[in-house]
Amino acid sequence: MIYQGNAITVARDDDAVATLTFDLADESVNKLSASVVEELAEAVEAVRHAPGVEGLILTSAKEAFIVGADITEFHAMFEKGEDEILAMLERVHGIFNALEDLPFPTVTALNGLALGGGCEVALSTDFRVMSESAQIGLPETKLGILPGWGGCVRLPRLIGADNAIEWIAGGTQNKAAEALRMGAVDAVVPGDELAAAARDLLDRARAGELDHKARRAEKTTPLKLDAIEQMMAFETAKGYVAGKAGPHYPAPIEAIKVIQKGAGEGRERAQAIEAKAFAKLARTEVCYNLVGLFLNDQMVKKQGGRYARQARPVERTAVLGAGIMGGGIAYQSASKGTPILMKDIKEEAIELGLKEARKLFAKQVERGKFSVEQMAERLTNIRPTLSYGDFAGVDLVVEAVVENPKVKGAVLAEAEDAVGEETVLASNTSTISITRLAEHLKRPENFCGMHFFNPVHRMPLVEVIRGERTGDAAVAATVAYARQMGKTPIVVNDCPGFLVNRVLFPYFGGFSQLVAQGADFRRIDKVMERFGWPMGPAYLLDVVGMDTAVHAGEVMAEGFPERMADMGSAGGKSAIQLMVDHQRLGQKNAKGFYAYEEDKKGKPKKVVDEAALELVAQLAEGEREFSDEAIIARMMVPLCLETVRCLEDGIVGTPAEADMALIYGIGFPPFRGGALRYIDAMGVDAFVAQADELAAELGPLYAPTDKLREMARQGERFYQDGGQA
Repeated sequence: MIYQGNAITVARDDDAVATLTFDLADESVNKLSASVVEELAEAVEAVRHAPGVEGLILTSAKEAFIVGADITEFHAMFEKGEDEILAMLERVHGIFNALEDLPFPTVTALNGLALGGGCEVALSTDFRVMSESAQIGLPETKLGILPGWGGCVRLPRLIGADNAIEWIAGGTQNKAAEALRMGAVDAVVPGDELAAAARDLLDRARAGELDHKARRAEKTTPLKLDAIEQMMAFETAKGYVAGKAGPHYPAPIEAIKVIQKGAGEGRERAQAIEAKAFAKLARTEVCYNLVGLFLNDQMVKKQGGRYARQARPVERTAVLGAGIMGGGIAYQSASKGTPILMKDIKEEAIELGLKEARKLFAKQVERGKFSVEQMAERLTNIRPTLSYGDFAGVDLVVEAVVENPKVKGAVLAEAEDAVGEETVLASNTSTISITRLAEHLKRPENFCGMHFFNPVHRMPLVEVIRGERTGDAAVAATVAYARQMGKTPIVVNDCPGFLVNRVLFPYFGGFSQLVAQGADFRRIDKVMERFGWPMGPAYLLDVVGMDTAVHAGEVMAEGFPERMADMGSAGGKSAIQLMVDHQRLGQKNAKGFYAYEEDKKGKPKKVVDEAALELVAQLAEGEREFSDEAIIARMMVPLCLETVRCLEDGIVGTPAEADMALIYGIGFPPFRGGALRYIDAMGVDAFVAQADELAAELGPLYAPTDKLREMARQGERFYQDGGQA
């Protein structure tokens, strides 16, 4: 044994070949924490001085090679300041350079994910061989930073500047065939042949058949591009990437600039350019929030995993109601491999649901996600039916009929009589109390909410709602099924609107008040889109459907009358109600705050509609100019306050779950981290002061809670040091 650590061992065989194995103790994956990086330094030094070694293979004893740096360390490290970050980067560059400069050939065997720092370790060796199922990539830009351990230097020299820009700016995970085509790896083999293939590459290099020194020279010298080629590669890419990334995500453009500045430099100078840019990005609020988002996502997934481990197997399911939503649920279940019955009382509804599922499968075939054969196979996972004949063997039933408590209650009671005693019933309701719906059931402990967001195949969130009599087994099974469907479930307690809609409607209330006081809804949309929302509130209401919004608003008003009754009404009527009164329901009938035409792809495209402007003008108190800052405050404060109330009321368990639900459910700007991180960034005291000022004019929707005032007095945050909730 040449070296033995907690995460790394180096052993030599009888033929002068050393194998460095990553196997982080007590973890399911390999991560490059600060301590593991130090072990790597010691291991490289040990193998350099080990007598008789003529080659080195890097490998992993886990299913993945290395999933990247230990992101849980990022907030604490980045808060130390730029000098500390630069010192850390210089240290890591020194270690990876020492690996690259070993006096014999080196090969990495990539058996699974090699991401971020894991990819950068592999790039430091002379050759790479990859199993067919492995993936490789540099996803750092998704965290608001860029590859800082040599990725911006070595990858362009291996695969060319344009290809490296695509990988790095896009933060993509790339399959083995693509990596081989690009030249990022030298061979791709079945997993059971990986060790032999790595050894074969090494032996060929030792024999002089492969020139490992030429490989090193390629990675450590300037990029072979003349001035015109550089301009074509980098300037064109900047324009394209800026358009894709948008103004709130600086890392992709910064990565291109780093590659460009380092193109004419040798290894060490190019790495210094990379390090400086990394340290600058690491200190930004965008990076802080995106790293926090990653940590929140991991926490939410672990929470879901804990529930799922307690669940009985969910192997057969059913959906009641075969409309667009039912078809979407059936598609999502079938596409992920869980068979599903799709029941309705009408043949035409069944056909509509099947048509929706077929359409979604066809799109996946167009995108190359499924072959035609795979589509046909997965479609057989959906079994349409007009009766409850096969329901006795179903593990979980999702009710997705019309949003009407009487209809849902009747359907759920009917279904309960047809299923087994342990079958879980779940209602895909967006507003109706789960406790109230449970009154119709004999086994309320087997019943909970399972709120999907539309469109089902795109929206990652599923709210799992626990009613007053819901049992743990029902929650666990529903969480497990949501995970099987590829969704992110978040468990919340029952209340009007649950979590996401309860928080969204004060945001709409802020919008309605602005419009009632004379603000131009088109300008509100533009301001909030610049703020980072995927669409402004008027556009979002058109997508949701004005009648749906009115119904949900009535539920909120009944549940929270002191602050949500008459939100934004003028003369007893809101702009949303006005739209419904004039049959302007949004995209569903091609007119709402905007009118809608079909674009070239057949999708609705919004256009300004003078009739809508005239309608709203009748409602408003007259035209009034609001600053961008005023619009943002009046929109965001009620949304953030309602999120605080949901946390205080125990509707949601943690700040992380609350923030992730808003990001996944309604498109809260990810680079802002969520409503509670937004308050933290402003400062709780500053937020309370802003809310108090608005409440004096606008009423209780803007009034801070007593607990929030106390947090402000105590200087507390929702996320403590290191960004943990």
